[in-house]
Amino acid sequence: MNPYVFMILLSGLGLGTTLTFASSHWLLAWMGLEINTLAITPLMAQHHHPRAVEATTKYFLTQATAAAMILFASTTNAWMTGEWNINDLSNPIASTMFMTALALKIGLAPMHFWMPEVLQGLDLLTGLILSTWQKLAPFALIIQTAQTIDPLLLTSLGVMSTLVGGWGGLNQTQLRKILAYSSIAHMGWMIIVIQYAPQLTLIALGTYIIMTSAAFLTLKMSFATKISTLATTWSKTPILTSTTALVLLSLGGLPPLTGFMPKWLILQELTKQDLPLIATTMALAALISLYFYLRLCYAMTLTISPNTINSTTPWRTQTTQISLPLALFTVSTLLLLPITPTIMMLTT
Repeated sequence: MNPYVFMILLSGLGLGTTLTFASSHWLLAWMGLEINTLAITPLMAQHHHPRAVEATTKYFLTQATAAAMILFASTTNAWMTGEWNINDLSNPIASTMFMTALALKIGLAPMHFWMPEVLQGLDLLTGLILSTWQKLAPFALIIQTAQTIDPLLLTSLGVMSTLVGGWGGLNQTQLRKILAYSSIAHMGWMIIVIQYAPQLTLIALGTYIIMTSAAFLTLKMSFATKISTLATTWSKTPILTSTTALVLLSLGGLPPLTGFMPKWLILQELTKQDLPLIATTMALAALISLYFYLRLCYAMTLTISPNTINSTTPWRTQTTQISLPLALFTVSTLLLLPITPTIMMLTT
């Protein structure tokens, strides 16, 4: 892709998200979401592969449907209340419709079906943008309107997403699909606590972006898109393989890694709100997710010699990729847990 075109598209992504962040009017927020969708569409289809085109079409159709629902919900709310302000979402039908549309946008269960299919058709860098940056604008709107949305709807979406994210990833062999289900599960953790402590949602979103970026950049560095390919990386880059295993365990939420922090704080908040059953369900759903991360760790670190693997050993070519972002994200993914008290003090 032409670098000038690439820069214009990235600027469009930035502009769309910033517009949604800054808006207090429904039409401006909707416009920001649309700019975001239109900017990422050429990035998704840039390889001209049939699978990439299919993924782009699926993504465009789901995002267009969600955008139409948001427009319809905001118009309904304005019709009922006479207000276009985002914070005045007082009509229950409009607020439910709006939350459903945003759930479709970010891929919450049961509106998640497009997410694994779309991510599977993209290259790893575009997949990274889709899994991280594209979540920011919808989450800004959800946080602003969380107090007006039915708590039962938010809780149902959260619990269902963590369960679907765990169950869906169990039988996968494609790494991008596994990361898509991981994304769905993490979104569930963020949504479940948004009505009680929005600052914890922001902490969870921040750590999710750091961990997912580390995972995608690692896979990009080792050119791995399947579990069988991942099993041969130990011979080429043993240090990267060991840090990758730790990154995956951090995504699973094991202490003493960064990924434990949001899960710990969210479970603590749910217990404070006198919701022990939901907290227990979330913790058990996290265990299901942890299983497929452990499967990846097993494939990477425990299938080394003298065990045999079925895939062909790749050439050990010298890579020209920039490794600084990967190093920064990996360090952040592994070592941020001790600063939890500081983060809590800054957000409360």
